[in-house]
Amino acid sequence: MSAPLVLGIETSCDETAIGIVKGRTLLANEIASSVQEHARFGGVVPEIASRAHLEAMIPALDRALKTAKVSLKDIDAVAVTAGPGLVGALLVGTSTAAAIALALDKPLFGVNHLAAHISVDYLTHDNPLDPTIALLVSGGHSSILQINDITSSVTSLGSTMDDAAGEAFDKIARVMGLGFPGGPAVDLEAKSGDANAINFPRGLTQAEDWRTRPYDFSFSGLKTAVARYLESTPQYKRADVAASFQEAIVDVLVQKSLAACAATGIESLVIAGGVAANSRLRELAEERCEKAGVKLRIPSPLLCTDNGAMVAALGSLMSSAGRAASAIDLAASSSLSVTTVRV
Repeated sequence: MSAPLVLGIETSCDETAIGIVKGRTLLANEIASSVQEHARFGGVVPEIASRAHLEAMIPALDRALKTAKVSLKDIDAVAVTAGPGLVGALLVGTSTAAAIALALDKPLFGVNHLAAHISVDYLTHDNPLDPTIALLVSGGHSSILQINDITSSVTSLGSTMDDAAGEAFDKIARVMGLGFPGGPAVDLEAKSGDANAINFPRGLTQAEDWRTRPYDFSFSGLKTAVARYLESTPQYKRADVAASFQEAIVDVLVQKSLAACAATGIESLVIAGGVAANSRLRELAEERCEKAGVKLRIPSPLLCTDNGAMVAALGSLMSSAGRAASAIDLAASSSLSVTTVRV
C-alpha cells in the first residue's frame, strides 16, 4: 500500500499554513503570516487573525498545490487543526478542510495542534516517533508529555502553572523594547550577552518542588524578577539581561525533560513548538542529552513554528494507522486537551 497523500491545514493563531506530505516526504509547506498586523498591539488580536486567515487561505492552498505538483483530486485525506487555539481562527481552517473533504469524498482528520507539533518529527527523522518523552514549548504551552502512540496515546506528565515559556519571552521582550514576537528578539540579543551575568531564579526547582511537581513549570516569578531588575538597575546591559533570562528558561526546560526521561526509562526526547527554534535551547539540550545518553530530536527551525506540514504529518500517521476519520461537521475547540489527539 502506497503512502497517503495528505493535505494539512493550520489556522490556530496568526499563521495560515498549508502542508502536503506523502508518507515521510514533505512536498509543500506554505505559510502566510499576519504577525506584522499584530505587532503594533504587542500580541495577537483574534479578530485580525481570523480575517487574515480568510484572505490568505485560497492563495496559500493554490501555492501549496503548485509547489507539490499535485491537484486537489490527488489528495487521499485532509487533516486540520481542530484545537486548541483562537476559536475564530480555528473555524476558518475547519470549515475549509470540511468543504474540501466533502467535495473530494475523502476522510477528514481533525487533529490536536500540540500533537501535530510533535508529529512533525516524523518528517525529519527515520526512526519511529514513539515511545518518547516530548517537551512542547510555545507561546501558549509548556508541557512534558509521554508519547506511547502519537495517533492515540499522549500522557501529560507536567505543564506550566502560569506563563508558558513563549509567553514569558514575549512579555520580557516588550518590557525591554525588543519588539514582537519576543522569542526570536531575545535569542538574537542574547548572542552578544553573558548568560552568567545575572542569577535569575529557576522556578519550581527547589527540593520540595522536585518531590511534588517534578515536571511542572512556572515562569511568572522569573518574569517578575527580570522586570524588577530592569527597574532597579538603570544602567543595565540589555544583552546580559537577555542572555541570563533566556538561560534561566532553557535550563529548567532541559532539566525537567531529562528528569522525565530518567524516571520513565525512555531514552528519547523530542523538543517541539515555536520555542524549540531557540538557539540556546537547542545547544543546551544537545549538550545535556549527549551526557545523559538520551537521543535528542528537534525539527528544523522552520518546522518548529506553526505550519501545515505538522498537521499533514499527523494526518498521514492517522491514515496509515487506520484511525477513524472525524465527522465532517467536526467542532473546533479552543481549549482542546493535549491528551485528545483527534476530535
